Amino acid sequence: MKITRADCVPLVLRLVTGIGLVAHGLAKLNRGPSVFAATLDAMQVPAPTVMAWVTILIELVGGLAVLAGAAIWLVGLPAAAVLLVAMFKVHWRFGFSSIKLVSFTAAGPTFGPPGYELTLFYLACLAALVLSGPGPLSVDRALARRRGPAPRVHPKAP
Repeated sequence: MKITRADCVPLVLRLVTGIGLVAHGLAKLNRGPSVFAATLDAMQVPAPTVMAWVTILIELVGGLAVLAGAAIWLVGLPAAAVLLVAMFKVHWRFGFSSIKLVSFTAAGPTFGPPGYELTLFYLACLAALVLSGPGPLSVDRALARRRGPAPRVHPKAP
C-alpha cells in the first residue's frame, strides 16, 4: 500500500482532535468528576453527576477512537453533542477568540475567558472526519483490508 501526502490529512485531523478530546477528558478526571459535576450543576444541567461521567467517557473513549481511526462515524455524534453544549453553555458569551490577553506582568500573561473558537475547530475536524472517513492509516481501513472486498451481487440475482 502506497501512502500519499493526501492520505496523511485525515491522520493529522485525527491526531489533533483525538488528543484534544482525550486531554479534556483527562483534565476532568484528574480534577475529579465531582468537581466537574458541580460545574454542570451550576449550569443547570440535569443529572449533573451522571452527565459528568458521560462527558468524561465520551471525551476519553471518543478521543481514543478518533486517534485510532475506529468508528469515527459512531463516536462523532456524542462527541459533537458534548462540544456543542460546551460551545453554547460556556464559551459563546465570550465571543469567537479563544485567546484574550488581559495583561502581561513579570509573572507572565493573564488571559480572560476563552471564546468558542477552539470548540468550533474541533467540531469542524470531527465533521471532516465523519464526511471523508478516517483515512488509510486507521483501524477501520485495516479491518476493511483484512475482510477483503465486499462481494458483488448481481442486480437480477434471486
